[in-house]
Amino acid sequence: MPLTQTELYSSQVRSLLQLEADAIARTAQSLDSQAVDGAMNILLNCSGKVVLSGVGKSGIVAQKIAATLNSIGTMAVFLHPCDALHGDLGIVNSADVGIVLSNSGETGELIQMMPHLKHRNVPVIAILGNLSSTLAKQATVTLDASVNREACPLNLAPTTSTTVALAIGDALAMSLMQIKGITPEAFAFNHPAGRLGKRLTLTVGDLVCLERPTLLPHASWLEVLQAISQGGVGAVNVVDERGYLLGLITDGDLRRWVQKTNAVELEALTAHSIMTHEPVAITSEVLAYDALKLMEERSSQISVLPVVDSEQRCMGILRLHDLFQSGL
Repeated sequence: MPLTQTELYSSQVRSLLQLEADAIARTAQSLDSQAVDGAMNILLNCSGKVVLSGVGKSGIVAQKIAATLNSIGTMAVFLHPCDALHGDLGIVNSADVGIVLSNSGETGELIQMMPHLKHRNVPVIAILGNLSSTLAKQATVTLDASVNREACPLNLAPTTSTTVALAIGDALAMSLMQIKGITPEAFAFNHPAGRLGKRLTLTVGDLVCLERPTLLPHASWLEVLQAISQGGVGAVNVVDERGYLLGLITDGDLRRWVQKTNAVELEALTAHSIMTHEPVAITSEVLAYDALKLMEERSSQISVLPVVDSEQRCMGILRLHDLFQSGL
């Protein structure tokens, strides 16, 4: 039975993915150990930045490797060889390391740039598809990124070759990260907008609103109602004359007390009677993600937390909504 169109497409995509995966696997087995050792030593001894360069698709791969290095705290820049030859070589100095990418190893612009890197005493790691090329002879260390064929049915469009070059760049970067002992906290320092970065850097103090009203214990239930309405978070903190946290009143607490108190006794109902005494509170220095876990993992889940400073003085109220809105 002939394949359906869906089966044909699926088979074709899978086979091309396998072709690229096999190429990476072959590279992992065939890479020269001494070349890898040389490349890693160059990167580890770099006291400046890593300057990556390439043309066309290799240039795009070089830009991605530069971005990966920056994300793990190794300063890297992409330098187009044409721009380099027209003045931008000024960003390169003897403390730097170069990485050039080319499938053919005969990219004219890179070949023209190489002597100028040598004049600056910049060691160059070349990720190439041709170990007998001009660039291979000029580089300090050459890593073999050759492939048997491209995934392109015409064997023309850079596909498998760029995938292998990128995989080598990623492997160098991740090895560098591991050897340098980069921690999740250090990684997050360069990713403040990502979820991981926020979970490791964003604190309660970054999210809490400091302009929420507070009440003294003798405040009437009507004053409690007004404060909750004014604050807009469904709760209000109760403090003493010095601003130290005594209790928390939610709108639910207020409703329940008003419902069970007869009309005669309502006039005497105060914040002290309604509030939850010594509520669970959190300090402003705590990570926001830890506050989120505290809210979600309690047996009786809560949607607000009083926030206090290191001396237990009231700072405000943190809402579960604030944590979700921050992107945690």
